[in-house]
Amino acid sequence: MFDSFLDELHAGIKARGAEALSIPDGLAECRSAKGNSVIRSWLWHLPGIRRWRVTRLDAGDSLQVLNSVAYPAFSRDQPLLGIDLLWFGARQKLVAVLDFQPLLQTPDYLDRHLQGLHRLHDRFPDLSGEETMRSYDPHQYFSPWLLFCRGNAEQAQGALPEAFGAFLSQYWALHDSPATGLSLEPEEVARLQNAYDIYSAERDPAHGLFTSHFGKAWSDRFLHEFLFPGSSQAPDPTPELAP
Repeated sequence: MFDSFLDELHAGIKARGAEALSIPDGLAECRSAKGNSVIRSWLWHLPGIRRWRVTRLDAGDSLQVLNSVAYPAFSRDQPLLGIDLLWFGARQKLVAVLDFQPLLQTPDYLDRHLQGLHRLHDRFPDLSGEETMRSYDPHQYFSPWLLFCRGNAEQAQGALPEAFGAFLSQYWALHDSPATGLSLEPEEVARLQNAYDIYSAERDPAHGLFTSHFGKAWSDRFLHEFLFPGSSQAPDPTPELAP
């Protein structure tokens, strides 16, 4: 279901001069005990983005997942990119979340960084539902204009492919835009990005899903060592690249 999206995402990352980073032992790939599901992950850094992780879970007709988060360099106060796509084939059910996840919820911050996403929200009404996400407070680390839906094959095959490409293009445009207005100090950006990891690790609904497929020990490591390493307050080994 999401292989074409994965290819599009990786093509865009590689086109920006990305370099692959090592992933902690045993976390780059895992197969379920029954062998009916596999999860693979990639980790990149590129100019202006210190850490971009990508995860693809393939459990056949029961579940397909594509998840990705990009963390800008500490020298930039831009929002994180967040992607969560889930397809439950047997039930023909889609859950999609595409967002520029803001470090702050102040009007000034949102106005400086999220106008492009606001336009996409208006452009794709099928992915602009008013239903709120479960497990998360939508007023923390999520923008007012995230693209979100609980839909079916109509959205998965209709609006989503076009919206996904437009969403990535808009994030690259934000990434390439010159800094305007007051910016946060690098130390504050680092603190806020770690706070995002702590908040997300405490609430991430995918942890239970991964546990059901790959066991608790592996999933606990995956959560804290790969998905949200800032949640452990450990120093991030990822090199900081110049903007």
